[in-house]
Amino acid sequence: MNESPFSLTGDVALITGGGTGLGLGMAEAMIHAGAKVAITGRREAPLQEAVNQLGQNAIYIVGDVTKDSDRNKIVTEAAARLNGPISILVNNAGQNMKKPAMETSDEEFDSLLETHVKASLALSRLVAPGMFDRESGNILFIASMASYMGVPNIIGYTAAKTAVLGLVRALATEWSPKGIRINAIAPGWIETPMTRKAFDGDPERKRKVLSRTPLNRMGLPADIGNAAVFLCSPAANFVTGQTFPIDGGASIGF
Repeated sequence: MNESPFSLTGDVALITGGGTGLGLGMAEAMIHAGAKVAITGRREAPLQEAVNQLGQNAIYIVGDVTKDSDRNKIVTEAAARLNGPISILVNNAGQNMKKPAMETSDEEFDSLLETHVKASLALSRLVAPGMFDRESGNILFIASMASYMGVPNIIGYTAAKTAVLGLVRALATEWSPKGIRINAIAPGWIETPMTRKAFDGDPERKRKVLSRTPLNRMGLPADIGNAAVFLCSPAANFVTGQTFPIDGGASIGF
């Protein structure tokens, strides 16, 4: 019997921000598909709890992706402890900040770009040489509905997540001829701690979100995880440079 085209058996995945929310959902799905997974983040407690949940094919590495020294440690340690080169990188680590544009400082704006854009590109450059040598590999970015829509009071997040679309297109044109597929997922509103915090005390915002989502519900981390498995599996071998909205239809603009 032939192996499923959706199998990730033999892959080593590194998922940043993998201890909770979307990162944890993607880690669960990739392990279920056969991959070994390293998750990373700044706080050890949620990472430890996640690995206890994920089982023997998962490890965690504490580190801050915005720091050069930590990025190098994360990549080196993930490959060493999982006995194989990193074949999948998921740039998921992120932060949000709800503030009007006029009240957002340069430092706050820079912090969002640092995490979502600069750190993601820097990690991608660390894993890319090995992927070039093997002429295979997948780098997955996490975009957002804010990459497409005008959402008030999140100017830094919107700018950063819109930049992700450009990273995906530009890197795909440079690196896909060398065997690396570069794609992104743009999640809609998913049941995560970050989303719950965004809706806290703002029932009107949640009502508005659901009213423009044709499936009339929030998504689940597993919905993002399954999409990530597809994009990094042989089933998507002819897919690169694309950003996939997984959003219950919220982006269709009705």
